[in-house]
Amino acid sequence: MKTKNVIMLVSLGIGSLTGCSSEEKSEETKEFPAIAVSYPISNKDTLVVDYHGTSIADPYRWLEFDTAANVSEWVAAENKVTFDYLAQIPFRDKIKARLTDIFNYPRYSSPFRVGEYYFFSKNDGLQNQSVIYYQQGLDGEAKVFLDPNKMSEDGTAAVSLLGASKDNKYMAYATNQSGSDWQQINIMEIETLKKLDDQLNWVKFSGAAWKGDGFYYSRYDEPAKGKELSNKNEYHKIYFHKIGTSQSSDALVYENKKFPLRYYGAQTTEDERFLIVYVSEGTDGTELYCKDLNANQKDFSMIFKGFDDNATIIDNIGDKLIMQTDADAPNQKIVLLDPKKSDKANWQTLIAEKEELLQSTGMAGDKIFTNYLKDVTTRVYQHDLTGKVEREIELPTLGTAGGFNGKKDDKIIFYTFQMCSGNQM
Repeated sequence: MKTKNVIMLVSLGIGSLTGCSSEEKSEETKEFPAIAVSYPISNKDTLVVDYHGTSIADPYRWLEFDTAANVSEWVAAENKVTFDYLAQIPFRDKIKARLTDIFNYPRYSSPFRVGEYYFFSKNDGLQNQSVIYYQQGLDGEAKVFLDPNKMSEDGTAAVSLLGASKDNKYMAYATNQSGSDWQQINIMEIETLKKLDDQLNWVKFSGAAWKGDGFYYSRYDEPAKGKELSNKNEYHKIYFHKIGTSQSSDALVYENKKFPLRYYGAQTTEDERFLIVYVSEGTDGTELYCKDLNANQKDFSMIFKGFDDNATIIDNIGDKLIMQTDADAPNQKIVLLDPKKSDKANWQTLIAEKEELLQSTGMAGDKIFTNYLKDVTTRVYQHDLTGKVEREIELPTLGTAGGFNGKKDDKIIFYTFQMCSGNQM
């Protein structure tokens, strides 16, 4: 018996900063009072640097040494000027009260399934960080899995789930402190909520790509003491961490010493057959490498040359990879490629480029879900594995939707939806 995929709505939010009020400006905001500002003196150094025969004055180089006492004093003086000025704005408290009122509503992420458990995050309204919950089955009681708000006194610790092991036993998660890009990866046993001793440090811009009893992740070398926040990050690397071992024994999987400023990310397909390495030099442009782990492939092979275009691997169908790309398709398309014959000439188009922008692609229940932007609103379509459209997902009204991801054996998937301001359900 065939079972139709079910789409479940889990979140609806409406927000407006300015509202639609036609009230006139208050007397308080008609005139902004003149506030005298006296800036602290920024000392100028006499430093001159010779760049290949050209002398360049660099009078403020001293400010780059963030741990120096004179730099700390300069920052404190600048902050005092700033906050003293802001404190004198007469309607600042009203702005704060209005923003507080706007943000004070419950917000949910779309759930995802790990074995018999469903995970999601929720913010009651004014919590500094969303709390991560899990529940057993769709009708189970939601319980706290991780509460970032209890990980620091000032509420600035942030947590992101990086993914669960294929046997659904462990969850890897990353913690950022005080807004830093540095992450610490830890592992939790899902059923018992036991935090393992595994602790991975000096991680940045990383996920957890699981394979068997461990996962691939990205990190830098440990910076010099006292330079953790100011050192230049170079030579990003991908390692494999085996559960229950120390980070010092992690195996180096990928690096490129010729390009110290490149970033590297790892992804495994759901069946853990293929390991994909993403290479980037900035915020735009991708290069992809692939290794067939089932075939014990020794070296990585390039499957997408960088960095003029972008590409994302969605998953695989057998020995082929499903890829979303803007190569020769500014509005994005979906192709099927053979890692052994990855030239463009060998690509098979599954879903051709449309007039609307393809924002994202997901897979669940052996279906492909495409999310398009049309007239500033979302359109979502369900396709079979050949790319044929089976139906358009009927959304509640005009708005923005996200999610539509799951596993190959899922029969229920989730999405979030935010209605356009002014629309009525």
